[in-house]
Amino acid sequence: MLRRFGYAAGLPFIVVKYGGSALWGAMVYLLVALFVTRSRPAVIAVTALFIAISVELFRLYHTPWLDAFRLTTAGALLLGRVFSLWNMLAYAIGIAAACAFDPARWAATHPRG
Repeated sequence: MLRRFGYAAGLPFIVVKYGGSALWGAMVYLLVALFVTRSRPAVIAVTALFIAISVELFRLYHTPWLDAFRLTTAGALLLGRVFSLWNMLAYAIGIAAACAFDPARWAATHPRG
């Protein structure tokens, strides 16, 4: 949606181009946090970054059936199509932002007393 409506909304190029990747990184962080609820935010962030970078590196692997799947909507959303080092940076920014807001979750799940 950022690429479709971002320029019309007056967003800068970098937000339109990489905002979706940052949001995807934040989503990975939140999914990891759902599965490992007792872990510290830093551990969740490192795990999420490992997953995000692994998915990006997986884009370098090509087979005919995998490339055909990547051309579908599901394949593009799950695996992506093109490798980009800049996407890894955007993932890290999204994960860092999600981690920055995570102390509220940490405090709620570990009350003092």
